[in-house]
Amino acid sequence: MNAPLHREMPASAVLDAERTLQAVTAKWDGDIVRQLTDYIAIPAKSPGFDADWSAHGYLETVLRNAADWVLAQKIEGLRLEIIRLSRPDGTPRTPVLFFEIDATRAGSETTVLMYGHLDKQPEFSGWRNDLGPWTPKYEDGKLYGRGGADDGYAVYASIAAVQALKSQNVPHPRIVGLIETCEESGSYDLLPYIDALRAPDNNRLGDVGLVVCLDSGAGNYDQLWLTTSLRGMASGTLKVEILTEGVHSGDASGLVPSSFRIMRQVLDRLEDSATGRLLPASFHCEVPADRVAQARATAAILGDEIYKRFPWAHYDCGGSTAFALPTTTDPLQALLNRTWTPTLSVTGAEGFPALQDAGNVLRPYTAFKLSLRLPPLVDAAQAVQELKALLEDNAPYQARVTFASNGGATGWNAPATSPWFEQALNDASLANFGAPCGYIGQGGTIPLMNMLSQGFPKAQMMVCGVLGPKSNAHGPNEFLHVPFARRLTAAVAQVIARVP
Repeated sequence: MNAPLHREMPASAVLDAERTLQAVTAKWDGDIVRQLTDYIAIPAKSPGFDADWSAHGYLETVLRNAADWVLAQKIEGLRLEIIRLSRPDGTPRTPVLFFEIDATRAGSETTVLMYGHLDKQPEFSGWRNDLGPWTPKYEDGKLYGRGGADDGYAVYASIAAVQALKSQNVPHPRIVGLIETCEESGSYDLLPYIDALRAPDNNRLGDVGLVVCLDSGAGNYDQLWLTTSLRGMASGTLKVEILTEGVHSGDASGLVPSSFRIMRQVLDRLEDSATGRLLPASFHCEVPADRVAQARATAAILGDEIYKRFPWAHYDCGGSTAFALPTTTDPLQALLNRTWTPTLSVTGAEGFPALQDAGNVLRPYTAFKLSLRLPPLVDAAQAVQELKALLEDNAPYQARVTFASNGGATGWNAPATSPWFEQALNDASLANFGAPCGYIGQGGTIPLMNMLSQGFPKAQMMVCGVLGPKSNAHGPNEFLHVPFARRLTAAVAQVIARVP
């Protein structure tokens, strides 16, 4: 526990934007970049990618390092705890960091909830020769390495924002922080913690009026961006088995159907391969009119950068360069495609030998890991059930076709923006970037947001983040854009200062 709170401290009415950005910049450059450099070097993979996470201790290390750093800031009125729960079978759940900071605003009964996570995606391939997932490098304002931008910076930025408020004696509501270590695996461990923290006899979350989630993206690095929606997800492994062992392809092909061809037939039930459109009508939903209007405004800001920001493959032919093409070059449709359209991705495969080891053998099975992104308003649990039945029933050639689900996470559509919140966002963006706040849907999934919207239906949701153009979270060469992160941190402080 840190020092007790002194209620008599003088309070300025407004947070000075210039002083805030100066203080936040000094904190980032003098401390946070160094903390994140150490964090990136630790392979704290999410439990879905590291079954032995408890024994390896990497999640424990990054959580303990973050907790020690928060306590070392000696923020007045702050209390911190690492909470640990177990499953019914006695195995440990991934732990969470929880902190509380007392209100300094007289009569305030509102709580601000700040959220982030410290678990990481796996390594992936294709990193630049001088970079790697666990070898941090700071270059031209970008901190490269896995997890810095998604989402290790969140706890450090949250505390820096609070310090900016404290340094100017600006009254603030009660603030709590919830930092998990299971987000990249679908946050399957998080709900029991939320239930425990909201126990009727000891509600430690309180009356949440504002959620600050720093795990999202940005359309550019030139203004503050508020996330208005998130897609849901249904994932799992689809496996097609036709033989019990591999056989000579010359002997069997033409008689034994290829497991890969059966896989193609099964997936054709789900997706039109010519267009990428998912066929079940229940996987689609109507896009709300206000989201279309916001997407149209954002399309006017970003233009063709919406699709040009991706690392398209290309080839040279006769001195001219041709690039691979997106599904659409219309900026509005591009935004809607990546935020409100269900899409299928195959993110892994099994049953294939490496190319150098691939002999003339007809393989016994093919397995694909499927990632199905769902529109924000589609129920994920129902989609998972429909997906399993669609893929497994009436298998071609009576092959053994199984879909083992990894579960689902329902997406999220932001609640209506209240006048104070909209004004605070715009003022913070203008003060720190010189441009108004932008509004953008995101194609990724943050399972917590749907939980919080259901639990706190009146809360405003400041969902934002540093994952801007080419930051490439989950892929090679992931980076954190430090100049943008500084300004985002300052903007968060300004919005918290305006909470009614």
